[in-house]
Amino acid sequence: MNELKHINMKKIYILIIAIFTINVANAQQWTTHGPYDLGSQNVYCIAANSKYIFAGTHGGLYRSSLNGDSWTAVNSGLSNICVNSIAISGNNIFAGTLGGVFLSTNNGDSWISANNGNTDSVVYALAMIGGNIIASTLNHGVFLSTNTGNNWTFTNSTTIIDSVIYSFVVNGNNIYAGTNYGGIFYSTDNGNTWTLINTGITYYGNSTTIISMAINGNNMYVGTAHSGVFLSNDNGTSWTQASLNFPGSPHSLSVKALVLYQNNIIVGLQSMHGGVRLSTDNGNTWSNMNAGLIDTNIQTLTIIGDTIYAGTIGLGVWGRPLADFVGIKENTLNNNISIYPNPTKDILTIETNSNTEQRLEILNLIGQTIYTIYINKKATINTSAFANGVYILKLNTDKETVVRKIVKE
Repeated sequence: MNELKHINMKKIYILIIAIFTINVANAQQWTTHGPYDLGSQNVYCIAANSKYIFAGTHGGLYRSSLNGDSWTAVNSGLSNICVNSIAISGNNIFAGTLGGVFLSTNNGDSWISANNGNTDSVVYALAMIGGNIIASTLNHGVFLSTNTGNNWTFTNSTTIIDSVIYSFVVNGNNIYAGTNYGGIFYSTDNGNTWTLINTGITYYGNSTTIISMAINGNNMYVGTAHSGVFLSNDNGTSWTQASLNFPGSPHSLSVKALVLYQNNIIVGLQSMHGGVRLSTDNGNTWSNMNAGLIDTNIQTLTIIGDTIYAGTIGLGVWGRPLADFVGIKENTLNNNISIYPNPTKDILTIETNSNTEQRLEILNLIGQTIYTIYINKKATINTSAFANGVYILKLNTDKETVVRKIVKE
């Protein structure tokens, strides 16, 4: 009897170890479980506000609650459901489609056409600059709206009119545009005039296509159609090649998606067997980050809170903890930090055991810092003015960065 009991207990221990191992393995790879699964959709863009994640696909726009288990189609009022781009400003959500621009003010429950003055129905890219919105179109260049999409004005000069713009990125008053076979341009006057800034960018074959862009301070990175990643540390005045070849991939793969986190570059490659690559040394070397991804053609990468999301061709949306990429662990120093009450309605208290001053930030789910404070052992924050939803709290210590989720009710 004792021997049988010993064997059964041994089996239990083995089972516990096996479960633990599986959970660890799953945490170290991409997954389509829960809110990431959109089946066989082609996903072209992903964005979020304080309440929802939105995914634009060839079959419509989908919405998921931040902690939800499924996606819901939110296409009421969309006359064209091929969504190429999403831009969010406050309560306004804009969708760029093959049928023009649409606006929702109720988290996608309903949409209205916002195309007055826009003479081109095919919209590729959208970007917010201040309170204005800028849109790139297939045949007629760039349009600008200064009144929430109610009216649009044709803005671009002939310098850029013949180039289809695949992506925008905004830095202060500067708008950068990545084009098809036209290189990269920038504008300081809301798109009325554009300047070509290609110095140092060399192209593979005849391709002068910029597909993806990202900015961190004065550092700017672009992904090309066939020539890898280029970087500039002078706002685009000059460029150097960060990388041409990625591990396990031919140089001809297009860098369709590019995001930055701290000092890390993460790219998504547009081809079967492409997937995701990571560089922690400004593009000198790259690591394959495809665990869990199979034959994945990446269209977009977006960081929301502590998760990185990848939109794919034919395989929906995938998610992976950002900690797998950059070594940030949500529950590190768990015994040294207390956050309460969480969820909170107004006053949030943070306590640490540290004797040194630490920088604390609160970010929304699109990565914007909305609150900063320096604390020593204890601090209280009045969150009553925060919109309800999920936020990211970052506590920067001398050894590491602690990341925790907080919920405002």
